[in-house]
Amino acid sequence: MVVWLWDLPARRWGGPCGRPRATTRVATTELEEQSGNVDENTAQGQYVVGAALVAAHGQPQGLPLQNSRNNPGMLMKTKRKDNKSRSLDAAVRTRTTPAKAPNIAILERMLYSLKLTREAEARIEQVLYRQGKIVGGVYIGRGQEAIGVGSALQLIEGDVVLPSHRDFSSFLIRGFSLADIFANWMARADTPTRGRDNTLHIGNMKLGIIPIISPLGGTCPVACGVAMVLKWRRQGNVALVHLGEGTTSVGQVHEAMNMAGVMKLPVIFICNNNGYAFSTPVEKQFAITNLSARAAAYGMPGKTIDGNDVLAVYRAAGEAVSRGRRGAGPSFLECKTFRMTGHSAHDAAEYVPARLLQAWAKKDPIQRLEKHLLAKRIMTKQGLADLDRRIQKETDAALADAEARPLPRGETALEGVYCESDCWWEKSAGG
Repeated sequence: MVVWLWDLPARRWGGPCGRPRATTRVATTELEEQSGNVDENTAQGQYVVGAALVAAHGQPQGLPLQNSRNNPGMLMKTKRKDNKSRSLDAAVRTRTTPAKAPNIAILERMLYSLKLTREAEARIEQVLYRQGKIVGGVYIGRGQEAIGVGSALQLIEGDVVLPSHRDFSSFLIRGFSLADIFANWMARADTPTRGRDNTLHIGNMKLGIIPIISPLGGTCPVACGVAMVLKWRRQGNVALVHLGEGTTSVGQVHEAMNMAGVMKLPVIFICNNNGYAFSTPVEKQFAITNLSARAAAYGMPGKTIDGNDVLAVYRAAGEAVSRGRRGAGPSFLECKTFRMTGHSAHDAAEYVPARLLQAWAKKDPIQRLEKHLLAKRIMTKQGLADLDRRIQKETDAALADAEARPLPRGETALEGVYCESDCWWEKSAGG
């Protein structure tokens, strides 16, 4: 089996990729020996693809170092050390203790990330889509932001996240530029997909982000492949994969969770249970109250938490991440929340009872964290107002930057479909 990978170009991207790089041909002979003959369209094949992705690109660099003493939770550039001779115990000695209550810097970053995600997605759904500047499906996570924020803030250098389509905050926290994300939504030429796709079907291996696979559930076996390589490296890193409650009914999810349990892989499955799989409510999807009950069947701990409480998500994710780092295997977290929108921007969600929307509106994750910070005197009302103005200004600037970028030229539409001597990546590499 051979996997073709390439780094897609983006202006001011998180890593040094100002122009397209040459494709990297990854022969997965060793992986095939471990897994047998594989078909990349099966869960086993996707597991091999995930392993190849990480093996080919090496250690992700420039990631959030949550445990930084001087600047917790902020982006830092760190030179990779040679860990070839280090034992697992030495590698993870300082990283396996479950995270304590977040300090002030992390609390402030939580609120910033929640608010920036909410504002950015509002611009995408309620402005750009309505203006016709974005075409196709628009999927956002309004009301569910705490899940992505609370979990992503537990990741450190070398970890990998595999977000789903409602996990916008994971991209921001890991270092994606908001302007680049806006530009990709508007199909600009210099974006990761070069104008061929929008949504969040984007990734950056340097930031430790692997993009979603459109047929939901397919990302879970890939996460197992990623976690396998992380386990082999013995550096105490983990993979975190997001999925919805509807996706748990897909066969590949069960295959992936079973594989993770058998191999004791350092992967955390985060289930975003938002009440509806498109228009199907949870009571018509499965016959149990808590999906976390399924975890025991795969030999991993399962926990159901309040997905609208970012502090609860942060604590639970910290425990699961710590378990993975010390080699104890996978975990399953069910985060109960509610989808405060339709399935996508074109869905009016008339099938959702108004009483549910009203009830869950009172549990808004941003308002809850604001109340907590005010009660603890960590922030003031003036500070909250200043933060809102800052986010408005940053969002305005990012959107202006994105809109100023050029659209792709029509004659480039077929570039990269087939690998020929004049491929755009070959030309860019001087081939």
